[in-house]
Amino acid sequence: RVQKHYIAIVDGLVKSSQGTIALPLIADWPNRPLQKVCFETGKPAKTEYEVLERERANNRTRLKLTPHTGRSHQLRVHTAEIGHPIIGCDMYAPDEVCTAGERLFLHAECISFTHPFTEKIFRLNNKPEF
Repeated sequence: RVQKHYIAIVDGLVKSSQGTIALPLIADWPNRPLQKVCFETGKPAKTEYEVLERERANNRTRLKLTPHTGRSHQLRVHTAEIGHPIIGCDMYAPDEVCTAGERLFLHAECISFTHPFTEKIFRLNNKPEF
């Protein structure tokens, strides 16, 4: 079982200091590779978030995102659906948010899992450069 969390910078000031986004996702077949929220046929998807910093001067929020499911584009779709797309996202953010950063401001900061042979916890940490 893999555990991981990401750091993202999103557009706007997220009001709640922490929360859970539980929106079912499915492929948007006519617009592949995009995904979409669908309450009828989507698969369950859950992301927890925690505000790390609100950058009021830039109207941005730094979030810690912890996915509890591993759906395609889950973090991008979930943050966009709550009105805070990830800076630099070329798929789910409006043009002005997409071009506001020199790259996608989403980074896997920590990944850990139990090694299949040694059964010891193996953890990788890597701070984002943004």
